[in-house]
Amino acid sequence: MSRLSVSLPGLHLKNPVIPASGTCWYGQEIARNYDLNKLGSLVIKSTTSQPRKGNPAPRACETSAGWLNAYGLNNAGVDNVVQEKLPWLAQNYPELPVIASAAGFSEEEYEAVAAKLGTSPYVSAMELNVSCPNVKYGGLAMGTDPELLERLTRRCVAVSNVPVYVKLTPNITDIVPLAKAAINGGAAGLTMINTLTGMAIDLKTRKPKLANVTGGLSGAALKPIALRMIHQVRQFSNIPIIGVGGIETPEDVLEFMMAGANAVEVGAASFHDPLACPKIIDQLPTVMDYYGIEKLTDLNEVRF
Repeated sequence: MSRLSVSLPGLHLKNPVIPASGTCWYGQEIARNYDLNKLGSLVIKSTTSQPRKGNPAPRACETSAGWLNAYGLNNAGVDNVVQEKLPWLAQNYPELPVIASAAGFSEEEYEAVAAKLGTSPYVSAMELNVSCPNVKYGGLAMGTDPELLERLTRRCVAVSNVPVYVKLTPNITDIVPLAKAAINGGAAGLTMINTLTGMAIDLKTRKPKLANVTGGLSGAALKPIALRMIHQVRQFSNIPIIGVGGIETPEDVLEFMMAGANAVEVGAASFHDPLACPKIIDQLPTVMDYYGIEKLTDLNEVRF
């Protein structure tokens, strides 16, 4: 076991760095920039039962605090993903663990999508995206109600052959009841956190910069919030956590793991630099040496 490797339910990772859902689509795009075998894993685009075009343009803009996006769950649809996208990844990168991402607009849709993704032989684990703030109905409502979240998690776990990770929203007052609901529903792990709902205005047009008016804020502004929420959950549970939110450097990775994360996902950093993930991976051993960290799993013992 190397000093960078980590193990989570369903995922044996050579390093803890994973492109976040929505940032690499189905792998083909980022494969033009670097060898995907560098990665610990990747999360494919959040997938619904039918193909979706998503929200109207403009649906992304940069702000002083990070990126706002309102893509609206645009995706290829679960049948295309299972029949074409996942086999392409398996054929070209057979050693790369792939995390699917299930989304929907009803409990029944989530369950149906989770059943197809979670029984694919090319999927190692699955995220439930119950925290997308860019659609009017669906996951976010379920992701903010502990009772609904527990029931939804239980239904999806029951139809999946792979471990299920629930991606929690920060758009709430207290993350703890939601984390407990996901755990009670049988989640094998948590992904923390998704984007914060935000807004930007164009002074020239006197209109919102996004056609959807609001969108999900990602980038460095999320990091202190994500660290705090991961720390809160780690106080009462040892459940595996994949940390996400504002990770841009190897130092960020170490902070997340000290807060209680077991692996990390990199999102908005890849918008500025498509090589953000491999750069973080390459630099991680040097930064670990600087801070006297022999192996990443040693940070699991950090508590404060």
